[in-house]
Amino acid sequence: MLTVLILMYVLAAAFFGWLLLSPAGRFAARCAMVNLGLRPQRATRWQCLMLLVGTVVILAWQWHGSIDQARTLRPLPQAQEVQEAPLAPPPSPPRRFFADLDWRLERTPAPVLPRLLEANRNWQLLDHDFEQRLLLVFKIMKEVHGYDMVLLEGYRSPFRQQLLATRGSGVTGAAAFQSYHQYGLAADCAFLRHGQLLMSEKDPWTMRGYRLYGGLAEAAGLQWGGRWSIRDFGHIELRKLQKGRAMMPRSR
Repeated sequence: MLTVLILMYVLAAAFFGWLLLSPAGRFAARCAMVNLGLRPQRATRWQCLMLLVGTVVILAWQWHGSIDQARTLRPLPQAQEVQEAPLAPPPSPPRRFFADLDWRLERTPAPVLPRLLEANRNWQLLDHDFEQRLLLVFKIMKEVHGYDMVLLEGYRSPFRQQLLATRGSGVTGAAAFQSYHQYGLAADCAFLRHGQLLMSEKDPWTMRGYRLYGGLAEAAGLQWGGRWSIRDFGHIELRKLQKGRAMMPRSR
């Protein structure tokens, strides 16, 4: 835009200069004045020259002002740093919240999950790319949909994974080192409402949250457990590895 303005100023100055200084330009100007019923005067040339100089000065001042304005509109380095700063994990609820959830789960007809109070919720053990995608999902769920989300379990030790596998295929089909949890690429999440952790799909509010959560996770390039034959609505993972007896990096 600035280049176009400069080009327009140069062309205008060149045109006025041609009218005032060249014989052909002066003749064309006189003819135009006669056609308009004006009487050419000798002083007209100098008056026009002064007008041209004043116009060039004004245009130059405006050009300088536009440059200053463009400089002020550039984002400050601090603003750029804020935009590029990674999302920070939210604080985990007190342990009594997880103890209460364990107490309620143990009273279900067929309790199969190991105690969530003992689960690992250290965000630093998650893959950074996966962590940032999950945090973005958390952020949108809270700011757009009004759901506070909580990480129930991120990294899972091989021992804990094997313990889950012994509970039967209704819980998991992945033994130790066959789950993305062992590589910091999976997470199980729930919702926090009125001082309680909620994860039962039988509750309409919770189930609505799971569907929103799953849609956002898939939009962020994550796999949602709600699509599986054994539905795991709170589970998401980033598939950077190939599944197998010993999971290896996914080939490109």
